[in-house]
Amino acid sequence: MTDIPDRRAPLSDPARACVKRLPSWWWLPAGALIGAVAGGAYGQLRPPEYTATSSVVAVPTGRTGADGTDALGLAQAYGRVAPQLAVLADAQVWAGVPVATLRESVRVATSPDAPMVAVSATSSRPDLAVDIANAVSRALVTQADHSKDTTGIRFERLARALTPSEPSSASPALTSLVGASAGGLLGGLALLARPRRVADDDDRSRASVPGPANAADARGTLG
Repeated sequence: MTDIPDRRAPLSDPARACVKRLPSWWWLPAGALIGAVAGGAYGQLRPPEYTATSSVVAVPTGRTGADGTDALGLAQAYGRVAPQLAVLADAQVWAGVPVATLRESVRVATSPDAPMVAVSATSSRPDLAVDIANAVSRALVTQADHSKDTTGIRFERLARALTPSEPSSASPALTSLVGASAGGLLGGLALLARPRRVADDDDRSRASVPGPANAADARGTLG
């Protein structure tokens, strides 16, 4: 008789044998552990970032009929145009960085209740973050001064940016926790998507049924 080659991987393979002995839920702790290590390494290797915030406030000049409502509307309008080139072109002179750097690092926020514009700048250098935030807020004041005779509103510096004492980026512990959560989620998805071992169970069930020769021997013994 011709032997039929077995195309399956040999059962003596240590890796496959080890994997088969593992419980089906091993994907969850493995994914969480890998994610935690990767997240912690990312938090350690990534340079820390610092954020400094400066703010300006819009006030009526008193020379026109502009009031607090007009100041609030103008502050929100300038909050939308602050990241544009007209403002950043002046700010880059004082900050000493290109406009592209200002676009990447500056975030502007306004309040729906107060005529205030908050300018936040993020950088790997604390002193540069302070310079950028103060430069952009100064550019806002300058831009508002150009039109204060028409609008009746001027901008005043409310608070200068201070040098941050701690980084604003996520700590290695936080990135490790986030990585563990993501790894556990991916491990759970892999557990749900893994193929069922139906074929192996069928092979074992067929192997346990006695063949015809064994059945005949059993009947002869009983007779």
